[in-house]
Amino acid sequence: MMKRKFIYLFIALAATILPTHAQKFLNDALTLSNVSLWQQGNSLYVGMTVDMKDLTIGSARSLSLIPLLTDGQHNVPLQEIIVNGKRREKAYIRGLAISKEEPTAIIVPYNKRETFNYTQVIPYQPWMANASLQLVENLCGCGNYQEMNAQELITNDVSTEAKRLSAMSPIVAYIQPTIEVVKNRSEQYEAHLDFPVNKSVILTDFMNNHAELVNIHAMFDKIQNDRNLTVKGISIKGFASPEGPLAFNEQLSQKRAEALKDYLVKNEKVSSKLYKVTFGGENWDGLVKALQSSSMKEKETFLNIIKNTTDDAKRKQEIMRVGGGAPYRTMLKEIYPGLRKVNCKIDYTVVNFDVEQGRIIIRENPKYLSLNEMYQVANSYPKGSDDFVNVFDVAVRIYPDDEVANLNAAAVALTKKDLKTAVKFMEKANKQTAEYINNSGVYDFLNGNINQSIAAFTQAAHMGNDAAKANLKQLQKILDSKKPSGK
Repeated sequence: MMKRKFIYLFIALAATILPTHAQKFLNDALTLSNVSLWQQGNSLYVGMTVDMKDLTIGSARSLSLIPLLTDGQHNVPLQEIIVNGKRREKAYIRGLAISKEEPTAIIVPYNKRETFNYTQVIPYQPWMANASLQLVENLCGCGNYQEMNAQELITNDVSTEAKRLSAMSPIVAYIQPTIEVVKNRSEQYEAHLDFPVNKSVILTDFMNNHAELVNIHAMFDKIQNDRNLTVKGISIKGFASPEGPLAFNEQLSQKRAEALKDYLVKNEKVSSKLYKVTFGGENWDGLVKALQSSSMKEKETFLNIIKNTTDDAKRKQEIMRVGGGAPYRTMLKEIYPGLRKVNCKIDYTVVNFDVEQGRIIIRENPKYLSLNEMYQVANSYPKGSDDFVNVFDVAVRIYPDDEVANLNAAAVALTKKDLKTAVKFMEKANKQTAEYINNSGVYDFLNGNINQSIAAFTQAAHMGNDAAKANLKQLQKILDSKKPSGK
């Protein structure tokens, strides 16, 4: 039989009281507790408390205990524990003296069968994340004949940095919007009224005018009948299709805008002093949009002429010459009528709402709420609840370009681990705020970029952000602490 190398080591006894999670081995003669497999960086720390008080070994016998780390394919035996009977102990001592070999095992003298801490540190390998710790037990008699061989599971709970980090829930930061002292809002309708050729009088029963005027009346009724709103001004802006002389178009479109004003003054309960009429010019922007969505084969030619020709009269002439004039005549019939429009906009203010009122308004007409009011409503619900999340979703929908609304919407997306949506909102947020920097750290953490997340949390913490301070504390505790073994 091959010789074994042993360390003759008297174990420092520990007066530790065993916890209730202790495991029994060797027919309840051996107790293991405080078992831990803890990965830290490039090392795996193995620890447990071994209680041998109830262990009995015959005088001529020797018990070998080998903790074995295995995943079924890989096996790493850890330092062996040897417990000798009284007579066998003397033989080992003589053998060590004669062989002068450097021993490697932990030798527990028979009279020291108490409680001790077993610790090992081995290089960590990825397969160990799913490994188990087994106890291989060999009992030998005189002549080293084997009397018993067994293998029992100690634990399959390997605590890796990845597992510990996955259990961390990073805290996102929200920004409370500033209070909107006066809530200015507006409603706008794009009216395409029809007029007889070269006329500027509104005929209610002419072509599609009845439907257009009904829609304008509905807009006025909604605002005037809402006690939460106060009308502050009405803007009417006329636009002309870009054909013919500009001066004539301006005069005609302004007269038609004035005609709508006169009609509304007569039919709506709003003072004439609140009206303002302007001329928006020839509707080239409208023509570009119409061409972009059209199926005309010449549309790219028209778009290039509009883009590259700055002189108004020359641009019109070039458009008229395309394709011998037939495409232009098609546009006159199918596109140009829609460019002759009048925009009617009602400016009004909205009263302020408390939280209880806000809970109702957020469902019925959310644009009446300021971002600050929405924030108060959101925080009246449990953080992270469906109602809480929904308010921030509504806020960014109503205020799609607001930096604070986007920052808070990104925070909500991060709590749901919806990283794609979070990035979309974060692109519109103010990147200089501590809240943004903390949330970018949360994004990095969820993406597995731990070093980047630490840098972001550190920067935001230095700026005074409480969420970042908490995140940094959590993260550093996971990465810097080493769980004591056999404690």
